[in-house]
Amino acid sequence: MTKKVYIINGPNLNLLGTRQPEIYGNATLKDIEKTCISISKTLNIDLEIFQSNHEGELIEIIQGARDKVKGIVINPGAFSHTSVAILDALNVYEGLVLEVHISNIHKREEFRHKSFVSLRADGVICGFGVSGYEIALRHMAMKLD
Repeated sequence: MTKKVYIINGPNLNLLGTRQPEIYGNATLKDIEKTCISISKTLNIDLEIFQSNHEGELIEIIQGARDKVKGIVINPGAFSHTSVAILDALNVYEGLVLEVHISNIHKREEFRHKSFVSLRADGVICGFGVSGYEIALRHMAMKLD
C-alpha cells in the first residue's frame, strides 16, 4: 500500500545552492527534490513537495494535508523560530510530523535554538545537511508500515 507524504519547505529554501553555501552546502532545492522523489519510489511513498516563502500558504498546505496524507516532513526555515500559526496548524494535523533542518540550529545564533514546530514534531533531524531529508523519509516509511 502506498503511503502519501508531503515535504513542506519554508522561506528562503528556494535559494539553496547560492545562499550561504558554507552553512547549507551547494545542493539546490531541485537537487533535494530529485533525490527525495527517487528515494520515495524505493520506499513506496507517494510524495508531494511544496515550498513557499509565505507563512499563510504553508499553513494552508498543512491544513489541506489533514485528510490526504499520512505524514509531513517539514523544513519550516526561519518560521521554525517565529510561527505559532504553523505550530497551531500542525497541532490540528493528526499524522506523523518530522522536522528537518539542514544546519545544526543548536550551533547557530541563540534565537535559532528554539523551534515552535518541535513542540509538535514526532522527530527532529538537524545538522545532517541535505541528507536529513533522506533520513526523514526512511524513518517515515518505517513508522507508516
